[in-house]
Amino acid sequence: MPVLFDRLCLVGLGLIGASIALAAREAGLVNTIVAVDADEGVCRRVGELGLADEITADAAAGAAGADCVIMCVPVGAIGSVAAQLGPALKPGAILSDVGSVKGVVLREGGPHVPAGVHFIPAHPVAGTEYSGPDAGLARLFRNRWCILTPPEGTEQAALDRLADFWRAMGANVEFMGADHHDLVLAITSHVPHLIAYNIVGTAADLEAVTQSEVIKFSAGGFRDFTRIAASDPTMWRDVFLNNKDAVLEMLGRFNEDLSALQRMIRWGDGDGLHALFTRTRAIRRGIIASGQETDAPDFGRQPGNAPKDS
Repeated sequence: MPVLFDRLCLVGLGLIGASIALAAREAGLVNTIVAVDADEGVCRRVGELGLADEITADAAAGAAGADCVIMCVPVGAIGSVAAQLGPALKPGAILSDVGSVKGVVLREGGPHVPAGVHFIPAHPVAGTEYSGPDAGLARLFRNRWCILTPPEGTEQAALDRLADFWRAMGANVEFMGADHHDLVLAITSHVPHLIAYNIVGTAADLEAVTQSEVIKFSAGGFRDFTRIAASDPTMWRDVFLNNKDAVLEMLGRFNEDLSALQRMIRWGDGDGLHALFTRTRAIRRGIIASGQETDAPDFGRQPGNAPKDS
């Protein structure tokens, strides 16, 4: 694969930023990787891991001369980070991000993008419950989707270049409008995370069940909820606050369906329960068939899969 960007700047070296650095380096997509992070400890660790050629805490200095700048920060920080980057971006550069909400990225980041710079928000639908530069995985994006939400008038050549970059790191690329993205992700990602946080919190608050019992007797279902609920709290706080309309809409629908399920259980509607579980089982099989999960025991997650030093 030819070099797509001579100079790539990554702002925020957590799980996604570190994984982009590793994947881009492995695929030979860039000549120089610049890492920007406000946390001195993160910068030090990035250097120890050899994730970047240049490391700085100064966003403007890191972005200067870059062909592509990717903001790998919580969506609540997009506005302030874009404001720092804007004056330093060279004409023709691509500015992107990796946030799980896209409407707010366009609203908060867009006004700070100077003329001549291509602003193309993106969302790699991939991740783990781990965070920090040590969590980076070169394989993280392989056969996962990256959704690009270009604003109207985006230059096709720039869009193609960014799409090629994600494909070269192993991702499948999809294009959609920001508002539609936020609605889709509200039901496929945001509400499931909210439910996971809630049910794990409920278990922790049960007075009749000790915490040691919750941990000791966790079956697969609850164990998977705890994995989701271990995700980065800052990132998910910002997701819910910045996609609240779509999340609340999906929660309303979920509550209606939950009430219907309660009625089935209360009135012994076995046929209704069986029909529901049969329909939902088909969704699971569809996810496996599409390559987005494995049907291996324990969903393919084995001890030792966690990143080192995490």
